[in-house]
Amino acid sequence: MEKLKFAIIGCGRISYKHIEALIKNKDEASLVSVCDIIEANALAKKNEYESKINNEKSVNVYTDYKEMLEKENIDVVTIATESGYHPEIAIYCMNKGKHVIVEKPMALSIEDADKMIECAKKNNVKLCVSHQNRFNKPIKKLREAIESNRFGKLVNGTARILWNRNMNYYKQAPWRGTWKLDGGTLMNQCIHNIDLLQWMMGGEIDTVYSMSDTFLRDIEAEDFGAILIRFKNGSIGIVEGSACVYPKNLEETLSIFGENGTVCIGGLAVNKIETWRFADGLDDENEILKAQEGDPDTVYGFGHTPLFKDMIDAIKENREPLINGEEGKKGMSIILAAYKSRKTGLPVKFPIESFSTLDMI
Repeated sequence: MEKLKFAIIGCGRISYKHIEALIKNKDEASLVSVCDIIEANALAKKNEYESKINNEKSVNVYTDYKEMLEKENIDVVTIATESGYHPEIAIYCMNKGKHVIVEKPMALSIEDADKMIECAKKNNVKLCVSHQNRFNKPIKKLREAIESNRFGKLVNGTARILWNRNMNYYKQAPWRGTWKLDGGTLMNQCIHNIDLLQWMMGGEIDTVYSMSDTFLRDIEAEDFGAILIRFKNGSIGIVEGSACVYPKNLEETLSIFGENGTVCIGGLAVNKIETWRFADGLDDENEILKAQEGDPDTVYGFGHTPLFKDMIDAIKENREPLINGEEGKKGMSIILAAYKSRKTGLPVKFPIESFSTLDMI
């Protein structure tokens, strides 16, 4: 099969990971075009890719993604724009018959997420949401332990995201921290770990209760939030998410506790096993702790490359990507329920059929 032709829409902060993933999957994928409303950003990504890939056609640059889709022969579009624009762009691309990888969160409303999922089905294209940390080696090992029932009865899980995002971070991109285009710490910084928590704890939600507020940053949405999640299997999830930690990032940790097992995964991007204890004695904890991958260069981790590879395989094998629209919606739905709980002061029962970050205004 010929290489799949990729295009990138949105050439800002996260887009270098898309470039990296395409370079590392160069035997099966090639970048044909990039698009950003700021042409200099698109040119930078063109140069970044071309400087590391030989014997490829040059990458074309656009400032209008609709023009790009009309002029270019594209198989897959990756979307790395401001969060609030994800649904509109993704739906337009899928209606043009393109497969889509969209950065998290896939949308900022339940309705838009559902529209994206339906659009992918209607057009018989693949939709993948970039929750790349699911591909981390320690996370995959933890998931195998869950699926093998090594924990026995699950009791609780915690997701702690204790980071620092100062005002310069928000001033660099004024859309950050707004209800229209972003949401706050829970939706922007914490969604990856929330996704992992719900994936490990059984996925099916009964009730969400949350408190959050804006303490230190001059933004619309929260800079600290806490969430309690009751899963249908009876277990409880706890989320602690902050952008206010002084003076720098402290930790991103996922911990799972069960009748017969305890696992804590930390590191820069939930990439390091810190505790691994099981009653079945099937493995030596000291050996597990030694077999670690090093920290990545940023909190974005190592996962984009295998996520892109999975999407390529899904297209070739005509199957769903591992993190399709339905999977991508789950963590987002918990956060929207948390926002609804904050607004009403009440627990929110699932399923949550209608809510948006705009309802917080």
